[in-house]
Amino acid sequence: MRSYTTQQAARLLGVSADTVRRWADAGRLPTRRDETGRRLVDGPDLAAFAVELAQQADEAGDVPYTSARNAFAGIVTAVKLGDVAAQVEIQAGPHRLVSLLTREAVEELGLEVGVEAVARVKSTSVLVDRV
Repeated sequence: MRSYTTQQAARLLGVSADTVRRWADAGRLPTRRDETGRRLVDGPDLAAFAVELAQQADEAGDVPYTSARNAFAGIVTAVKLGDVAAQVEIQAGPHRLVSLLTREAVEELGLEVGVEAVARVKSTSVLVDRV
């Protein structure tokens, strides 16, 4: 069974390692110590907790109603405007997403560097790599 350090769990959950430690100290996230004293989260426990966090966000109304299941909340880091098309880059945690859209859409949405945005990915093909 795969286990994760607090730093790895934090990266996967999109929070700080301090937040993961606080959740563990509060008993929200089960952890154990390895032989060197490092705090570890077992893979199945981390997966269940990630689902729980997503459900809590959904119940709190933090997630808009949409059919797109792959939503990446982040901040706009670059906008390149052409005459008709535009390229927008969003940093969502460890994920960098690049979208090509019309210049008109960028202007209507007010997308510029520093603006919070959500990239929604809808695809007919999703590839999964095991790390």
